[in-house]
Amino acid sequence: MTMRIMRSRLLAAGAACLLGFAAAGASAATGPTSSGKESSLHLLSSVNGTGQLESLPAGLDIRLDNGWKTYWRSPGDAGIPPAMDWTGSENVAAVAVRWPVPRRFSTLGIETLGYKNEVVLPLDVKPERPGEPVLLRGRIDLLVCSDICVPASHTVRLDLPAGAATADAAAVNRIARFEAQAPARGAAGDMAVTAAWAEPEKKTLSLRITSASAPLRNPDVFIEGGDRTFGRPEVSLKNSGMEAVLALPVLAGPDPVGLPGTSLTATVVDGSRAIEAEVAVAPQAPAGSGWIVDLLPVLGLALLGGLVLNLMPCVLPVLSLKLMAIIDQQGQARRRIRLGFLVTSAGAISAMLVLAGLLATFKTAGGAVGWGMQFQQPIFISSMVLLLTVFMASMMGAFEIHLPAGAATRLGAAGGNGLLGHFASGAFATLLATPCSAPFLGTAVGFALARGPLEILAVFSALGIGLAIPYLLVAAFPGAIDRLPRPGRWMRLVRYGLAAALAGTALWLLGVLAVQTSAATAAISGGAAILAAAALTVYLKGRRLLKMVATPLAVAAAILTIALPGVMGAPAVAPGEPGAGPVNWQHFERAKIGKLVAEGRTVFVDVTADWCVTCIVNKKMVIERDPVAATLASLNVIALQADMTAPDAEIAAYLAQHDRYGIPFNIVYGPAAPRGIPLPEVLTEEAVMDAIGKADTAS
Repeated sequence: MTMRIMRSRLLAAGAACLLGFAAAGASAATGPTSSGKESSLHLLSSVNGTGQLESLPAGLDIRLDNGWKTYWRSPGDAGIPPAMDWTGSENVAAVAVRWPVPRRFSTLGIETLGYKNEVVLPLDVKPERPGEPVLLRGRIDLLVCSDICVPASHTVRLDLPAGAATADAAAVNRIARFEAQAPARGAAGDMAVTAAWAEPEKKTLSLRITSASAPLRNPDVFIEGGDRTFGRPEVSLKNSGMEAVLALPVLAGPDPVGLPGTSLTATVVDGSRAIEAEVAVAPQAPAGSGWIVDLLPVLGLALLGGLVLNLMPCVLPVLSLKLMAIIDQQGQARRRIRLGFLVTSAGAISAMLVLAGLLATFKTAGGAVGWGMQFQQPIFISSMVLLLTVFMASMMGAFEIHLPAGAATRLGAAGGNGLLGHFASGAFATLLATPCSAPFLGTAVGFALARGPLEILAVFSALGIGLAIPYLLVAAFPGAIDRLPRPGRWMRLVRYGLAAALAGTALWLLGVLAVQTSAATAAISGGAAILAAAALTVYLKGRRLLKMVATPLAVAAAILTIALPGVMGAPAVAPGEPGAGPVNWQHFERAKIGKLVAEGRTVFVDVTADWCVTCIVNKKMVIERDPVAATLASLNVIALQADMTAPDAEIAAYLAQHDRYGIPFNIVYGPAAPRGIPLPEVLTEEAVMDAIGKADTAS
């Protein structure tokens, strides 16, 4: 008897030791597994401690035997959704569940929704007292089905101690994999439900879906709300796949006559994209004017974006030209002043329309399009250098640009009065504005470039009008010019200063050209531009013999300026090579992002280019200054730089994935934000630091 007792105690002690070793070897981020015949469950967390986090990222890991399935939160025609009871947890105020997009299962005409083999339901665990240990206790009841259905009940737990919220790489990676399959909420995605209506006579519910980036391929939708169940939708694609109408049959529940006025939750899926939206069911299909209704708010944003663009550094050289033109026109007839600024406005709008036409044509031909992308082409940059050089010479008094007398007379101003110069300065403002981005601009341009030629022309027309608003205001109130300082000797110094600004802009573009081609090519192109401006001066001011020599020289120099970079187009430095500076940049690769986030790192992505003025301002004013620079230099933050100075197909595809068609584009990823937190075009210290804090669970 005594020997039996001693043997029992020894076995118990041995078991306790084994359990102790197992517990010591287990990660604090993973709870014990509850195993059943057809399913096994356990809890896991992205962090090993609670830190000071107000929300702890966790997941319920469900593994099913081969061939078995369980159900989504709304199971469809049959089935039971998982039931979760977190009673018994300590220091837990609430547990929110995110549901990855389910699969459709059809058996004998019965449609159900759920998961097969495995799924992780991401959880947001909110502690009652942040910083203290969290003991999460749960009872999970499932219905798992194969040829038969079997109820399963599991008890799960997870203990997170107080202390640093360091990331658990394996748990982060597994949770992030399924978190990426959960639908974005409302406007967070690049798809949208723009209308929902009932057709009781057909016993259907119809939804109109639009896409802002890629065309819809095979959209599906799951409907929740009320006592009705809905079948698989019939899909009608429109507008080259950028729009779809999904008609879902009402399979069971109250009469569809009662559908209008109800609120439903729609989960829309198209490949890897998914959104969740609340929809109100209308009694009838929307009127055919929906295209115009959708476009109007975007036109308003484009108008504001064009107006704000006047404050960006790109447009300042052109505004300096107009400032001098305003002062020069003091004392002139108001009719002439009004005509001059109307012509300038026409130049800005016309250039924007030409740009829209080129983008629409290029897109229709299957090319990648974007705002400011023409600055990736060396020939375009060399053309801008030539124009800047000519305007600089004009600002210094070398010559004035006039219309021929006959053309000026037809415009109502006899003798030629510089209307060609007014028109050119307006068009020039548009061309110089394109390497800049501004608030409202990205949304409007992204909407236009994701759609067809009509939308592109409409949005870019609004951009041109917004850019021309300052000129239109002067045309409307020409008398305001008389209140400006009178012309005098001081104007010569101002002219030289403004000419220096134009020269600086030309030198900046030549620096971009040197990166895209070579330093020698940029130097020759710049020298040829100066020669062309000098020859033009001789032609306009010289005698007849000199004009005969200057004409072919000006033409040859202009051709050399523009054509040489196109011929000698070998890059001197590999595009995308991060430059030296306060931030330790790494080369951008899309594949890096997921790996780094899985390791618990925070990733800051900067899509930039040497020709993007807003990008340069963002770097100098925000990114390369503390505290942002110091944060990006920390061990847990990785800064990836994607350089668009020259064309790059991978970066262009990455921008399109995020519904962006222009730069700058900055986004922050982390364990708490695997989908990324996009930042505004014009960065602020607060916006960057706030995004990094939200993305990093260890902050």
